[in-house]
Amino acid sequence: MSNTYAIGVDYGTESGRAVLVDLADGTEVADHVTPYPHNVIDEQLPGSGIKLGYEWALQHPGDYIEVLKRSIPAVLQASGVDPAQVIGIGIDFTACTMLPIDAAGEPLSFNPQLRDNPHSWVKLWKHHAAQHEANLINEIAGARGESFLPRYGGKISSEWMMAKVWQILNEAPDIYEQTDQFVEATDWVIGQLTGNIVRNSCTAGYKAIWHKRDGYPDSDFFKALDPRLEHLTTTKLRGDVVPLGTKAGELTAKMAELTGLRAGTAVAVGNVDAHAAVPGVGVVTPGKLVMAMGTSICHMLLGTEEKRVEGMCGVVEDGIIPGYLGYEAGQSAVGDIFAWYVEQGVPAYVAEAAAQEGIGVHEWLEQRAAAYKPGETGLLALDWWNGNRSVLVDTDLTGLLIGCTLLTKPEEIYRALLEATAFGTRKIVDAFHENGVEVNELYACGGLPQKNRLLMQIYADVTNREIKIADSKQTPALGAAMFGAVAAGAANGGYDSIALASQRMARVREETFKPIPANVAVYEKLYREYNTLHDYFGRGANDVMKRLKAIRHEAH
Repeated sequence: MSNTYAIGVDYGTESGRAVLVDLADGTEVADHVTPYPHNVIDEQLPGSGIKLGYEWALQHPGDYIEVLKRSIPAVLQASGVDPAQVIGIGIDFTACTMLPIDAAGEPLSFNPQLRDNPHSWVKLWKHHAAQHEANLINEIAGARGESFLPRYGGKISSEWMMAKVWQILNEAPDIYEQTDQFVEATDWVIGQLTGNIVRNSCTAGYKAIWHKRDGYPDSDFFKALDPRLEHLTTTKLRGDVVPLGTKAGELTAKMAELTGLRAGTAVAVGNVDAHAAVPGVGVVTPGKLVMAMGTSICHMLLGTEEKRVEGMCGVVEDGIIPGYLGYEAGQSAVGDIFAWYVEQGVPAYVAEAAAQEGIGVHEWLEQRAAAYKPGETGLLALDWWNGNRSVLVDTDLTGLLIGCTLLTKPEEIYRALLEATAFGTRKIVDAFHENGVEVNELYACGGLPQKNRLLMQIYADVTNREIKIADSKQTPALGAAMFGAVAAGAANGGYDSIALASQRMARVREETFKPIPANVAVYEKLYREYNTLHDYFGRGANDVMKRLKAIRHEAH
């Protein structure tokens, strides 16, 4: 076993990374990051300069191949591992990140005649311009009493497949007609690696309203949305949907040459980044909430019964770990909020002081924010800078900061923003617990838990639960590599189940974050105030946030 390896490729929002993992114990032998050459495309199309609309977010599919071309050879070279010892590849991806392809599997944005139409490009997960379509989907599904709606907390998101597909049909019917299939980017990359496009149960279940027993909603529902959508699922969303850990195929000779791996290497079906992180921290049983913390947070939890939980992104059988129901919730901005404040809201003297001390602005703010006791700043914030994913499922909500005075300092605002995201997670934990889905332990992985100790202590205090931290710095990639090992199978030096792979390869740090009783008591008071603001601005008592957005839209 010690002589076999797998590669996990983690596709994030701004870059992709490959990690080479020893299958004996999960040791990460080498890793390499490739920033996307085109990054996030949210203002204008590359080359043409065509301006994009409000709340658009696109990407260049060629950037995903660039990650394979650069990062896989880099980890092989850095490690000195013989490609013959690499028995499996797995990938994970942000989702729903989708694109239209032609009958040959080529993205429509590669077609010179179509590339000037923004709808031919990849729509990134945080493309929110399909909110109008999402609203109609929810309205019509609710009126029809569609059975799928409660599985998603009562609302389908504008980030997901159906809303994005309908937006394309409404705004670019020619692109819709020329599309052979709409696919998740994770499935498209797997198709590039193997020559075989296979839809995975994770993205299909969480992002495209697919159900293991019921399939997609029936054609009558889609006809009720728009007669042109009646046969969507049997035409442009056609194809087998297979469980995670399934072998999608083998590496083609062309991709072997590109990556430096051997042709015939087993390739697992695609996965979602946060979901791959669950076995990556060793969680393969119920009651343990995994928080994948980065620009946003995904909250994953395993269960044995299908429960209705407000604002869930979905409950999907085999959606995270085969044999269990996987629940997903999330916050659509966390690290992004802290980055926004550092880049747009911090006075110049803070950056100068941080530079003089030889530390970053985030670290400078964290050090000073840590000197305050809970409640001492007098501030409270709502964490909706990029809308609310759970439990309200409304991308039209915006951020709020209350309690500022002429004496308010930057580090106090920074602390209030940290606390706001913790309150958002507490709201999600409460929703699970109150609806009969146990949350007994918290696990955290991703960039934020590795960097910000104050943040993790606040989360422990606000949720009143101990938090365990992943030992891996690349937990989704580690999980993806585990699924690659499962695709290869034990007979080839891998594993026959993800539970066994996780048991042998996952690690958490010895140090944990435990709630401090005095802090818990104060945060209970602040959380009650957060709930008051949450319901007032988020449940229709005062729609000022939406009215301001509408005025802004008219002004544009």
